[in-house]
Amino acid sequence: MKAPVSTLRRDHEIPEKWYHIDASGLVVGRLATRVASLLRGKHLPDYSPHLDHKIHVVITNADKVVFTGKKLTDKVYYHHSGWRTGIKSITAGKLMEKKPEEILTKAIHGMLPKNRLGRKLETHVRIYRSGDYNGQHAAQKPEDLVIKTRTPKEN
Repeated sequence: MKAPVSTLRRDHEIPEKWYHIDASGLVVGRLATRVASLLRGKHLPDYSPHLDHKIHVVITNADKVVFTGKKLTDKVYYHHSGWRTGIKSITAGKLMEKKPEEILTKAIHGMLPKNRLGRKLETHVRIYRSGDYNGQHAAQKPEDLVIKTRTPKEN
């Protein structure tokens, strides 16, 4: 009697897949949910929550993402220096001026699992400002991915 053949693929059998996303005009949260879902491999027919599906995402024009409502002034990001009374805060508008790629990094991080797999998946995202990307990942032949979401109302 033959042993049943497993349909699950092993780690070395999973092919790498690269996507390129142009983030200009996209809403931060909607883009982050789509990227986090892609990294987890939830769009694949053989999705398994414990596997790294080797999907890499290159995001360009990170400084052209938008927030809805009054989040540029009201949303606050916090971090701690490690010292007593070392809590620091910065609004989304100021962080957008300083490090726009950090906003997307934090948004995507919040939607990934908080374990070894999540930390590994975070390394599969490359985020660039408008002028910083000049085709560094062209050898991987990234597939252009167009994200169709609602555009925010102009105030």
